[in-house]
Amino acid sequence: MNDLKPHEIVKELDKYIIGQDKAKRSVAIALRNRWRRQQVPGDLRDEITPKNIILIGPTGVGKTEIARRLSNLTDSPFSKVEASKFTEVGYVGRDVESMVRDLLELTVNEVRSTEQERVRERGRQIAEERMLDILLPKSGADQAPKPEDTKETPFELITHDGDESFSTREKLRRMLREGKLDNRYVDLDVSERAMPMVEIFSNVGMEELGINFKDMIGGFLPKSTKRRKIKVPEAMEVLAAEEAQNLVDMDKVVKKAIQKVEQSGIIFLDEIDKIAGKNGVQGPDVSREGVQRDLLPIVEGSTVTTKYGPVKTDNILFIASGAFHTVKPSDLIPELQGRFPIRVELDALGQKEFARILVEPKNALILQYLAILKTEGVDVVFEDEAVEEIAKIAEDVNNQTENIGARRLYTLMECLLEDILFDAPDLVEKRIVIDRKYVVDQLEEIKDDEDLSRFIL
Repeated sequence: MNDLKPHEIVKELDKYIIGQDKAKRSVAIALRNRWRRQQVPGDLRDEITPKNIILIGPTGVGKTEIARRLSNLTDSPFSKVEASKFTEVGYVGRDVESMVRDLLELTVNEVRSTEQERVRERGRQIAEERMLDILLPKSGADQAPKPEDTKETPFELITHDGDESFSTREKLRRMLREGKLDNRYVDLDVSERAMPMVEIFSNVGMEELGINFKDMIGGFLPKSTKRRKIKVPEAMEVLAAEEAQNLVDMDKVVKKAIQKVEQSGIIFLDEIDKIAGKNGVQGPDVSREGVQRDLLPIVEGSTVTTKYGPVKTDNILFIASGAFHTVKPSDLIPELQGRFPIRVELDALGQKEFARILVEPKNALILQYLAILKTEGVDVVFEDEAVEEIAKIAEDVNNQTENIGARRLYTLMECLLEDILFDAPDLVEKRIVIDRKYVVDQLEEIKDDEDLSRFIL
């Protein structure tokens, strides 16, 4: 973050997202403000809170992608949740606090994986010593292999070249590293914890008490081990993973994860328009306003109890999004509106944007299909006119049926390349040129038949 200025953030987002400059500018400013807050003197720093954002626009225009790429760019803890899954306390459904718990759980797993990767080499060294202990028979007459076990003695103590300078253990280590023991099987005790089959219908009560039910029950159960006969390379992987896990200090991991969530967490609250109800609504929508009121303290800043400890939400950045077709942002309760001071309207996508989306981003759809077909040795070339025609058909179909934005391109590309994808392994001609005529032949009939296009495109 020290090096990422707002215009550089926008430049990075441009590599994956076409258009939507206003939205990119807003999130870039919000992200940079986090770094600025860290530079402010202590007393005033606590008063500066993130300016949450509402992204307004139809589906398939890049709302989720902007938030996701933003988190990848800064290595920020990121969680995407759908507001429609939450219900007011007292109704059946998810509690709004669970979004913070989920974010912390994801972050703990990520930090733990990073730490295990850091100590992997040390873990492999310890695993190597354990493997040598398994391969070498125990010393002493009382621990010598029994007569019935001589058929599968772990390792025959033979000095082939008479070189006494190497101990048997060091010779075995050299053989292990050179892969000469890869076909040998060893008996390995793999620890496993048997968990009772207990189904919990709601996680609200247990986590509010700061107790994780499964962890609590698991603590009373003895650790069991299961003996498996596996090859040496696989056994080394199992032992290395086990030792790396033992080398990680989970207290430090949890502390670091909580700090990351509190200082740089991003929660993307999708479909927020689904919980915006008009005044006086009754029936199935009765809990919508309740969900908004439950969201208020989380967004404003409160302490959420998790199984890892309390987490403050004061500095978590909330990015909400919604199509707002049937409701308006002003239909949200006034208190919640005030918690999202920045509102950005995203532009609907047309033919020009679709053509760019197909070829320009780093993960462009056409590039993905070219890479997939390359695995079969098939070289596909898309002419510019073909790309323009695909974009035109995408716009037409969106206008005729539901407007699902850039997601329409996925359906069109599958229909367009279906025959090639099916026949690719058996094709004699490995170079295929996709021109405008090919696109029209494959898609025009479906597009013109409105009833058919509703089902297929």
